Order: sequence, then structure tokens, then C-alpha cells
Amino acid sequence: MYKVMIVDDHESMCDSLKYALEGTGDYTVVGTLPAAAYAKVFCERLQPDLVLMDVCTEGDVSGLDMAEILREKFPEMKLVVMSGFDEITYVPRTKKIGAHAFVYKSKSLAYFLEVVRSVMRGETVYPEERVIPMPVGEVPLTVRELEVLRLMCKHMTSKEIAEELFISVGTVKYHKANILGKTGYSKSLDLVFFMLTKGWINPLH
Repeated sequence: MYKVMIVDDHESMCDSLKYALEGTGDYTVVGTLPAAAYAKVFCERLQPDLVLMDVCTEGDVSGLDMAEILREKFPEMKLVVMSGFDEITYVPRTKKIGAHAFVYKSKSLAYFLEVVRSVMRGETVYPEERVIPMPVGEVPLTVRELEVLRLMCKHMTSKEIAEELFISVGTVKYHKANILGKTGYSKSLDLVFFMLTKGWINPLH
């Protein structure tokens, strides 16, 4: 029987996943946490085979940041990232971390079980990456352009973005120009406003 830990600040979601997983007879939920900040400590104590990690949990620690820590600390442990938001950077960032799957929480419990079974068989499961419905222009953006755009939405300067991504300021400006060209915007501020108000980028997670 596989041991599972669930990290999600919605009690009803934890209860539903626990009921579905344990109902199969193949899994036992050894712990549920409302905050990603405590996941590393609980993984050390409980030694789960699988962690279901929500991106947005209680506190200041992003579920994606913690997922990256867990992948490095517990390379044999399976990790499924989930979110209730249509944020466009979550899927590529989850892939980059090396998590085994990403699931939108709007999916059915049956789908969650299907994903978990696939992951425990050694497979990876990812949804098709979403395209931003821009008013004008053409997308999708590249993974690097999405990284730059996300940091733009955190109101970081080109110099700060360059330092964060270990690239030159000139390269940042090149990516910004490509982003504006693809999305049809002439000003970065207008693009950032659109992304934030439409919920396509969550700068906090």
C-alpha cells in the first residue's frame, strides 16, 4: 500500500482526495497539511511514496518552491502538483522542477486517481499547455519568455530579471521585445496589467 501526503489548504479537497484514494485499497493518506512550508519536515517524518502538492497554500511558501525542494531532497518520492487556477506558467514550471504530474483541480476525482496510478507506474502526466487568449497578437510564448513575463509581473526591472535568470540585461530586453511583439502590446505596463487582471499570471506563486 502506497503512503500519500496531501498539501492543500482546502479541507474539503483534502477530504475528497483522501476518500477517493483510500477507497481504492491501494493508498493510505498518512498526513494532510494546509501549508507547503511544513512539507519537507513531514516528508522526513512520514516518508510518503507520493505527495499531492497544491501551488497556493497557507503562508508565504509557494507550493512550486517547496516542490522543487522535495524533488532534490527525496528524488525517489513521486510528486503531483495541482492548482485551481488557470495560471499559464504553472505547467512549464512544474515540468522544469521535475515533478511527475500536474493536475487542474477542476478535474474529477476519477481523473486524479488515473493520474496517480500512472505516476506510481513511473509515467509522467501533463495537460496540454494553455494558450493565452490575447486581444491581438500571436501566442504561445516560449518557456523563457514566460519566465521573463512572470518576473515582469512582479514589477522587476530588466537588471533584476537578468540577475534572477542569470542572463544579460540585453537578453532580457530581447525577450521583452519578442513578448510585446507576439502579444501585440506596445508597452510592458499595459501587458502586465492585462496579465494580472485576467489572472493569467500570479506573481505571488
